[in-house]
Amino acid sequence: MFFIFGLRTKVSRSGVMRQVCRNCGNDVAQVITRRSTKFSLFFIPIIPIRTRYVQQCTFCGAQYDIAASDARRLPIG
Repeated sequence: MFFIFGLRTKVSRSGVMRQVCRNCGNDVAQVITRRSTKFSLFFIPIIPIRTRYVQQCTFCGAQYDIAASDARRLPIG
């Protein structure tokens, strides 16, 4: 008997907002993405392992991890 298992990460775009970048200092659009990693058994995602929210500057490309509570309350437009 054999088992096929692994991890799968799904990246979904939560929204775009305008904010000053911490790296370059420009007031540009910041893309908020949600990265959810799940344990898969026979290619079926079963258990969520980790969820991260990332903010990325569209001007310089710098990425910052943000807390889930901060990502939910940001004014996304």
